[in-house]
Amino acid sequence: MFKKLLIALFLVLPVMAVHAQPTPAKKTLVTRILKVQQPGIEGLSRAMAERPAAALMECAGVVLQERVAADRREAVGKEIQADVKKYLDEAVPLVTSRAAKLAPTTIGPFLEEKFTEDELKQVVAFLESPAMSKYQRLTGEMQKVLLEKLLSETRGTIDPKVAALEQTVSKRLGITPPASSAK
Repeated sequence: MFKKLLIALFLVLPVMAVHAQPTPAKKTLVTRILKVQQPGIEGLSRAMAERPAAALMECAGVVLQERVAADRREAVGKEIQADVKKYLDEAVPLVTSRAAKLAPTTIGPFLEEKFTEDELKQVVAFLESPAMSKYQRLTGEMQKVLLEKLLSETRGTIDPKVAALEQTVSKRLGITPPASSAK
């Protein structure tokens, strides 16, 4: 039994080794995929860098309304916006640049290992096709149309739920909720 297992293993290992070996052709195909996917990689890294700033701005807006004197709110708000802009101006290029450098050493080997050369050719053909290019260009518009319709159809149901949630959370925190809830 053990001998049969060893023989089977020796028969399978060369196939596995050939499949996992990154050939020059695979490397070229992966490079093409990464080039086409560069905007997505940059968008992902940009979102990662922007996420903490957006969360901070949201929290700052609440605190600004509750804890900063009315006559100072606008000035403090502008200062915070300037601070966030400075952070974004520094962080976004740094993160997107680093993502572009990491993609070939992280995504590249992953693609080389998980896809055959033929599969990589198919992926390249798909990603570089005019139909896919058009689809990607129109993705933003498609999302906008969906979100507008979704918002109009759910606002009446969701806004009262958000307002109720704000009331409940505010009570738990012992603060008075803002008058214009659920915007």
